[in-house]
Amino acid sequence: MTSAELLLHPVRLRIVQAMMGHAELTTKELAARLTDVAPATLYRHVGTLVEGGVLEVVSERRVRGSTERSLRLREERASVDPDTLEHDDDALRAGFLAYLASLAAMFDDYVAAPHGSLHDDLVSFRQLAVHATDEEWLGVLQGIRGAIEPLAARAAHPDGARRRVLATVSLPVD
Repeated sequence: MTSAELLLHPVRLRIVQAMMGHAELTTKELAARLTDVAPATLYRHVGTLVEGGVLEVVSERRVRGSTERSLRLREERASVDPDTLEHDDDALRAGFLAYLASLAAMFDDYVAAPHGSLHDDLVSFRQLAVHATDEEWLGVLQGIRGAIEPLAARAAHPDGARRRVLATVSLPVD
């Protein structure tokens, strides 16, 4: 199975995204985060991600006659090889739609849960068009990555830190 086939399935993509920012989660904790996914479906897709090397089992323990696994995301395996999508327009479209669907599901979860104001929660979504050379735009993307990497790399999170998702789409439109 290619990295695109493995990761761009809507349920598997949501599992990977749910794992991001966590040292490890149990399958039970994943189920609590993905309440709209049937347990049998969730366990099947978790198994596929384990077999594909995207998730690794870090521990197992017996709980009431079943085995509860603690999982860790292998971030180096959690992205699609761009060469896979370069010449496959259908896979590229499917991957983008899975990405959009996962964002919509996260937003639905936010709206359905008790929350403060959009301002207080720092929730935003917007589009901004700019004119930039490829070199200028690469500098912008590197600046964003450089600003976020220290937050993503830290092992401990300070009191009050909330897990946040920043999703970006960058493409030429003319």
